[in-house]
Amino acid sequence: MRSRVTFYDPGPLEDGDLELVLERTYRGSRSLGLAPAYAFSMRQRETGVRMGDIDLRLSNDPYIVLYAGHIGYGVERAYRGHRYAARACRLLLPLAKAHGLDPLWITCNPDNLASRRTCELAGATLVEIVEVPPGTDLYRRGEREKCRYRIDLATVQRAPAAVRSAR
Repeated sequence: MRSRVTFYDPGPLEDGDLELVLERTYRGSRSLGLAPAYAFSMRQRETGVRMGDIDLRLSNDPYIVLYAGHIGYGVERAYRGHRYAARACRLLLPLAKAHGLDPLWITCNPDNLASRRTCELAGATLVEIVEVPPGTDLYRRGEREKCRYRIDLATVQRAPAAVRSAR
């Protein structure tokens, strides 16, 4: 069964030399445990070179909130150290707010210091470290704990008109 969600046109998502390009949207699948999501590539504005990826998951399912997070990101090795992931997270906040994701959760592994710093630079606060339950995909991949970072979106400015209008 597909989840019902309205996707919005996010409009231009840019910060200096970084732009987020919407690659696709996913309707999700409850039977497969997949949340509806936006998938963006992080690109260099001038050249269009892909520097990484970032997803916004549109679900408050306990698995997303506790372990997977609303946002998932990855930056190509050659582009790490420039705060692209943190900047990309901040660009997604109005879109997350438009979808009612307040608070917004981002998770990472406790030993991933770069990702922890990304969460802090994005404006998130560490709430706790939780154990990943056996039987989950994360556990099968060898992940045993997750840091849970929270961003309260009440202070985020209203989404631009392009985000508010349905696609």
